[in-house]
Amino acid sequence: MTTSGVRVRIAPSPTGEPHVGTAYIALFNYLFAKKHGGEFILRIEDTDATRSTLEFEQKVLDALKWCGLDWKEGPDVGGPYGPYRQSDRKDLYQPYAQELLDKGHAFRCFCTPERLEQMRDAQRAAGKAPKYDGFCLHLKAEEVTAKMEAGESSVIRMKIPTEGSCDFTDGVYGPVSIPYDSVDMQVLVKGDGMPTYHMANVIDDHAMKITHVARGEEWLSSVPKHILLYRYFGWQEPTFMHLSLMRNADKSKLSKRKNPTSISYYSALGYLPEALMNFLGLFFMQIGEGEEVLDMEELAAQFDPENLSKAGAIFDIQKLDWLNGRWLRERLSEEEFISRTLNWAMENERLKAGLKLSQSRISKLGEIPNLAGFLLQSDMEPKPEAFAALKKTSPEETLEILKAVQPALEKLIEWNVETIEQCLRELSEEMDKKLRIVVAPLFVAMSGTSRSLPLFDSMDILGRSVVRQRLKTAEKVVAAMVAAQ
Repeated sequence: MTTSGVRVRIAPSPTGEPHVGTAYIALFNYLFAKKHGGEFILRIEDTDATRSTLEFEQKVLDALKWCGLDWKEGPDVGGPYGPYRQSDRKDLYQPYAQELLDKGHAFRCFCTPERLEQMRDAQRAAGKAPKYDGFCLHLKAEEVTAKMEAGESSVIRMKIPTEGSCDFTDGVYGPVSIPYDSVDMQVLVKGDGMPTYHMANVIDDHAMKITHVARGEEWLSSVPKHILLYRYFGWQEPTFMHLSLMRNADKSKLSKRKNPTSISYYSALGYLPEALMNFLGLFFMQIGEGEEVLDMEELAAQFDPENLSKAGAIFDIQKLDWLNGRWLRERLSEEEFISRTLNWAMENERLKAGLKLSQSRISKLGEIPNLAGFLLQSDMEPKPEAFAALKKTSPEETLEILKAVQPALEKLIEWNVETIEQCLRELSEEMDKKLRIVVAPLFVAMSGTSRSLPLFDSMDILGRSVVRQRLKTAEKVVAAMVAAQ
């Protein structure tokens, strides 16, 4: 039992590499639980069956553990309110959906994707925000029955009041009022029977006795839907707290399209988890200059959930570098530094795999750093001369290849030697180029040279997030070459 009754959760979706934004929200909830003598819960929200994978789920667990976070209940440790994976709870949601239908708080919608798209296009053309127009809202019971018996596909949507507003007090923003006419008739249950995020989220939070929901501010506009569901079921809603989004220095939303956002990227480059948590934790407190270096216990002591900023949390990589340097110099003993360095080099068997690939390609051990050192290098910016040395591709063609490779690799669900090779072979066929033409610039992008360790193996060892960033860096280098011509 908690000493305060406070129960908070982090509920990531396993649909990609774990994002630093997930660590940011998780850390807030973790510190909030510690501050109030409460419990911190992990739940996997995998209602998006087409994108969720067990591989990404494991990456979420590993990333949060690497960050130094631990949870009282979760899919890996169990607990009294399980299962803690939404796909394992599918049958639990059906009675609640039927209850909403029976009470008249929800309705079946038989609109086809084509009709919905036409509806949205018309609304946009009229300068309106797209939302469901209520076409199926007033179908008679016998009409619904006939459509169901005829096998027509349907979803379940929630009803929204036609007037008034949803008024609530947010833990960060204070009093908030959102008019109901701006709220969409949200799909609650999809055609495959799986609940959407909104439905499952509310039911699970109630079932798991969550008292405070702390999440990113992008969910603030969804609160009316969630509060309505709590009221439709006759449940007490939790306290909502919406944290400011993490942003780049230019105030744009932190996105992998612009900057590295994967936790695995920062781990691979040799950032300490304590430094990353220290950096993120400073967003939740007011701290004096010279007092910035704090471990988890010190963060918990300084944590101030009553005085949170509504301004965006700026992800300043220079400040993270500064904090990481201080942690390396001031908080680690010589023995700890050596141990951390060796553990980092062996992370995901990076060094071991690199040495195996090097063995047949060297004549003396002293050649290993030049051959395999790129696997451990933090900042890789290839020289323009290395790309210029590619005699069979012009800078323009090299740039075309680099631009095409990135979205192709992003589509990979599994990341390994076989899937990477297959992806690049298929891309070379689509581009009507020989494979060796497509992969030549990638050797330079990954290692800085056209002669290196086997490409597909190297990309597997480096990992998805590091490969993504090296391709972006390479693209900038080659784009500058093209512009200078």
